Amino acid sequence: MKFIIVAGTPGAGKTAVLIHTIKVLLHQNIKPAVVKIDCLYSDDPKRFASLGVPVQLGLSMDMCPDHFSIYNTDAILEFARVQNSEFLIMETAGLCHRCAPYTTNSLGVCVIDATSGPNNPMKVGPFLSCADIVVITKGDMISQAEREIFRQCILETNPNCSIIEANGLSGQGASELAMQIKSTEKNVSEKESLRHNAPFAVCTLCAGEKRIGASYHRGLLRKMNGMQEYVGE
Repeated sequence: MKFIIVAGTPGAGKTAVLIHTIKVLLHQNIKPAVVKIDCLYSDDPKRFASLGVPVQLGLSMDMCPDHFSIYNTDAILEFARVQNSEFLIMETAGLCHRCAPYTTNSLGVCVIDATSGPNNPMKVGPFLSCADIVVITKGDMISQAEREIFRQCILETNPNCSIIEANGLSGQGASELAMQIKSTEKNVSEKESLRHNAPFAVCTLCAGEKRIGASYHRGLLRKMNGMQEYVGE
């Protein structure tokens, strides 16, 4: 089974690009299963379901959505197998810009907004630098020079990626993305692992502590000077 993981910054147009891409795949007699991971609420599954594809929604609530998707990868893959789908597309919400939910044998797709600024590719971390494909959206809202600078910044961060310029309104770039999804030779295995480690989340804030002050906090803590230490048992 082909496993396509789509990550990206909030509001970059991940769902809009995927809607057009799935339409192209359906036209080519490929019917993928779709899993949408979000935080508190999403009506995107209705949009996917309107295309006639099987869809499942996962809400991470107070957990990082990428951590949530990683913990539930087995269940997500089983959902696609029950649907007899050869292609599984998972869209996961982006929060901290540091998580990289791609597994070793998935096709990693990063969707990034061109209007977010020329330095943004260097800020978003492994979910861009580890991606196989980087989809640039909203390029029509900036100048040609700005597009070239943005593209070069992406290549400096991830020199091995394939770049697709897409438009979530018109569907530009959807055919190219569908072609790369269809032609991927990667098949998910029983022994998947992450391409990059997830950020640590071992602290009292993660456990629900609200009080401010160093005396209240335990776990793996990083200081302003870059040093980190583990406080507690």
